[in-house]
Amino acid sequence: MQKILVVEDEPTIADTIKYALETDGFEVVWCATAQSALEAFESQKVNLIILDIGLPDISGFDLCREIRKTSSVPIIFLTSRTDEIDRVVGLEIGGDDYVSKPFSPRELTARVKAVLRRTVLSSGGEMSLSKTPWSIDENRRKVSYFNELLDLSRYEYKLMTLFISRPGWVYTRDMLMDMVWEEPDASMDRTVDTHIKTLRMKLHQIKPELNPIQTHRGIGYSLKESF
Repeated sequence: MQKILVVEDEPTIADTIKYALETDGFEVVWCATAQSALEAFESQKVNLIILDIGLPDISGFDLCREIRKTSSVPIIFLTSRTDEIDRVVGLEIGGDDYVSKPFSPRELTARVKAVLRRTVLSSGGEMSLSKTPWSIDENRRKVSYFNELLDLSRYEYKLMTLFISRPGWVYTRDMLMDMVWEEPDASMDRTVDTHIKTLRMKLHQIKPELNPIQTHRGIGYSLKESF
């Protein structure tokens, strides 16, 4: 069971995060201050940190800097701030992702899984996913489908690895825009549809009888769980 350290001073928000993560099988450790979070981090192994920027003792940015002195554990920033500069600072000092309040617990859980997935792939190089037709080579940023290498653009690669990290999970267009594109506010929902269409064409060339990317009308897309 993977352990998530949640550093959030608002008990109601922390309870929501804790419930969502535990429902998906994670173990959760909650701390309301940066100091208690540092103590928890040093005393036990955690796989990822969800870190609020507005903590009562020191800022989440400062806590991140302290953690980054000794660890590369994935960190997802959580904040009510919406300024672009805050997002940029968070990522530049070592954050792996950024979620603004208010947020969907399902989206936050999906982001946690996506970040953990990227971390596993980055540390392990190439990963073959047993009982599935997919294989990902993170070092070369390549995806294979039924042992055939796909020729993917940058965003197609990001979409495919996100889908593969969570088969069956339904991603809305807004979620895909936010999790894949560097500047989601400057893009359009139609961009997602266009990339999905191109991906389907490339997959169809390998296995015409299959349709691994499923459409959920009025909602978004998911990757087929079984073949």
